[in-house]
Amino acid sequence: MAGELNVTIVGNLADDPELRYTQGGVAVVSVRVGSTPRTFNRQTNAWEDGETVWVRCTGWRELAENISQSLTKGARVIVTGRLKAPSAYQAANGEARASLELEIDEIGASLRYATAAITRRAREAGDRAVSDSPWNDAPASAAPSAAKGGDAWANPGSAAASDDTPF
Repeated sequence: MAGELNVTIVGNLADDPELRYTQGGVAVVSVRVGSTPRTFNRQTNAWEDGETVWVRCTGWRELAENISQSLTKGARVIVTGRLKAPSAYQAANGEARASLELEIDEIGASLRYATAAITRRAREAGDRAVSDSPWNDAPASAAPSAAKGGDAWANPGSAAASDDTPF
């Protein structure tokens, strides 16, 4: 949407993801990501930590379920999404504060200091052809062929009736 601010944040999860469901059954997850800038002080010849920026991130639907199953407290993550207007609130000690909120488009574990194993989830039965292949190479029986009147060039990964060019 026009006028939205898209940002990328790299930081650590402050807590385990909190998965909830709306009354309509839609999954929603909340995570807090903390990012602390580090700068090198040439006078002291040492690294110094800046002030930590905390961002509340929210993900919806299947993304929410994937986040809750995959990430845990302390995980270093890379998050991209749409920054929402800060919401002001008053802390328990009476101090006025504001919180940054981000609606997650993509999130993943940072591989800078860790390794990860990716498991692709199967699509739901109501979706298009179910396949574990990222190129959606469905079995030849499920794909239309030139002999059945389908477009032979529609899915180059599917088996055609013959190896001859269709023109």
